[in-house]
Amino acid sequence: MIRYALKCDQNHGFESWFQNAQAFDSLKAAGMVTCPDCGSTKVEKSLMAPKVRPSRNAVAPPSEPLPAPAAPPAPDTPAPVAAAPDPEIARQIAELKAKVEAESDYVGDKFVSEARAMHLGERPDRPIYGEARLEDAKELLEEGVPVMPLPFTPTRKTN
Repeated sequence: MIRYALKCDQNHGFESWFQNAQAFDSLKAAGMVTCPDCGSTKVEKSLMAPKVRPSRNAVAPPSEPLPAPAAPPAPDTPAPVAAAPDPEIARQIAELKAKVEAESDYVGDKFVSEARAMHLGERPDRPIYGEARLEDAKELLEEGVPVMPLPFTPTRKTN
């Protein structure tokens, strides 16, 4: 796994994890890497310093007295908290979820085979939703099967 610092064309910064560098490139090319703030798909890697651990044999720095602090330390401040999602966007996602669940069949992990069979005319077309691994979703797109990620977890998968 690799973590990238990312930035969209609206200058929103965020981080995300990817299986590897190629996975990031593939997802970006497919338009599946989006800014969590504005939804832009114009996302680029931004400068990020790697974490480097000191070696086990590293020599400890010479012990010197530390200078006295110039001012008392600042009181503990709470860590920044991610902003709550925009209520309007949350409402729209909830409406989309209700519509998809009311008008589509949940096929779970059979999504890839069901979508492919409908595309090939082996099964009648009907609206479906379910789960697919990233590699399988990419294959469906390459085959011309119209699929897209949904911004919610199906009710059947939530506790």
